[in-house]
Amino acid sequence: MSDIFNAWAGAAFGLEGLVSAELKRLGMREVRAENGGVRFQADAESLFFCNLRLRFCDRVFILLAEAECLSFEDLFQLVSSVPWEKLMNGSEKINISAHCARSRLMSPRDCQSITKKAIIEQLRKRTGKSVFPETGADFPVQVSVHQDRVKILLNTSGATLSRRGYRTWNGEAPLRETLASALVELSPWRPGMPLHDPCCGTGTLLIEAAFRASHRAPGLARSFAMESFSFVDSAALDSIRNENVHQADLSLISHISGSDIDPEALRLAGLHVRQAGLEDRIPLSCIPLQELNLPGEPGVLICNPPYGERLSDQRSCRELYRDMASLWRRHPGWRFCAISSDPGFEQAFGRRAEKKRRLYNGRLECVFYIY
Repeated sequence: MSDIFNAWAGAAFGLEGLVSAELKRLGMREVRAENGGVRFQADAESLFFCNLRLRFCDRVFILLAEAECLSFEDLFQLVSSVPWEKLMNGSEKINISAHCARSRLMSPRDCQSITKKAIIEQLRKRTGKSVFPETGADFPVQVSVHQDRVKILLNTSGATLSRRGYRTWNGEAPLRETLASALVELSPWRPGMPLHDPCCGTGTLLIEAAFRASHRAPGLARSFAMESFSFVDSAALDSIRNENVHQADLSLISHISGSDIDPEALRLAGLHVRQAGLEDRIPLSCIPLQELNLPGEPGVLICNPPYGERLSDQRSCRELYRDMASLWRRHPGWRFCAISSDPGFEQAFGRRAEKKRRLYNGRLECVFYIY
């Protein structure tokens, strides 16, 4: 197998462009955005570098094979075309996942079974071994079936890249780290400017902004599936990780702060800040946004407020949106940004946003409003 792999960076709806731009900044080749992700080319070391540094991507995959499959025999032949003996030493625990949509092959369980059978048969033919104990490292293969087009993917990330390793509790309205980082990127804020989250909850937006300001790779505190792959040079990956550790400069973090009315959420935010290695870098205060007044130069207010998904909560949420408008008016020169799934956000806020971006928070269709 070539040292240069075809790769796929999975992305949530609306974030494909951000992932594409970031891959180009990281020096990847042949970058092309599509629905649900971005194609590119990279060697194994570059794939590990992407896992460490990508801020908006869900997972990084090696695209092993791709073709139209109208039958399970087509799928078996496609999987069999992959040179598995160059990727595996025979001890791996083969972990197959499958996702099927709008296709003739609509049984994930059957796709998993056929894929594993094809892998084992090809390993037997090409290695001469008859037994594969599966007592070794996890080897996560994903079968993606969409409109009869099948991708056979090797998951180099393992757990989703949103799991940075600093968050131990999600709070009542969890915001994925990858989406939080995207909101920071899409906002008018740039490192060095004041940034304040008046509904900071457990601190995810603030931590992601601090990572960006300090050039800290978001994946430094976690491991990746590819670190145990037999075809990867583990010493080279260790060197890349160490190099990225030294690139972070926490002294660059300034004017990033948060507040919330909930003392328990703030306690967890403080814990997450410490676990992110940012202790004493992000001041937090317990204060309702109705009473908040920020001194100093204008900056950006950014938040993920409650959405009022339940009808009983909608009235209080829209009252909160009106309070947010008052907060913004008390801070002339500041920009204001909020994400919400509530279609009545702008009406409650009392003004149309200057910019809007449609995004998904989990399965909730949302809009990111920029004033």
